[in-house]
Amino acid sequence: MAEIITILLLSLMAGAAMPIGALLAKFDLVHPSLLGDSWRHFIIAFGGGALMSAVALVLVPEGASKLPLVPAALCFAAGGVCFYFLDAYLKKLNSSVGQLVAMLSDFIPEAIALGAAFAAGEGTGLLLALLMILQNLPEGFNAYEELSNNNTQLSSNKIILAFSGLALVGPISAATGYYVLAQYDVLMGALMLFASAGILYLVFQDIAPGSKLEQQGMPAIGAVAGFLLGLMGNMVLLAS
Repeated sequence: MAEIITILLLSLMAGAAMPIGALLAKFDLVHPSLLGDSWRHFIIAFGGGALMSAVALVLVPEGASKLPLVPAALCFAAGGVCFYFLDAYLKKLNSSVGQLVAMLSDFIPEAIALGAAFAAGEGTGLLLALLMILQNLPEGFNAYEELSNNNTQLSSNKIILAFSGLALVGPISAATGYYVLAQYDVLMGALMLFASAGILYLVFQDIAPGSKLEQQGMPAIGAVAGFLLGLMGNMVLLAS
């Protein structure tokens, strides 16, 4: 009982980083001079780098280890195709939620992996939860700014409230990983690879172009810093 409570609390804390990031973004929009364009684009690129690290260091290696070559390739390809059509559909609706979709595509599989890690008795759960928190904070910041800048129908309070509700997806996903999916390696591998392709598509389609500044190196440094964060977390996980 104590273990599942720990899992639920850790995944909830990771999810709570999303509305906290949104609150920071709201403060930035009210006081834009405090950050400035360079640091704002640094944070956007940092979130993209963190997502890339989740793909390269967590989701793809874990997913590929659970599947043979051909099924793994098919699951990854299916993720890219599905997110392409999802992106086209959102554009037809004039909806700009790329960063939000990328954030959830990262958060849900990692929360499932968190629950599965505890179920398997691995000692990586706490470190994985910390990595998720550090990823979700800039991703919440970026998703809030994207929604508030491109959607006049949603007030800032409604966006933050929605992000708070999405935080509950973490405990639900972690409990699913702990009680159900931990025993189905193939299904978990397919889910991770599918999500990985979706994240890659959204990073290159929405996040990377939006982070660019003319004659400025801060966005590129932000992407490197975001990936570095994931790399350090992954190395700690492997060493433990």
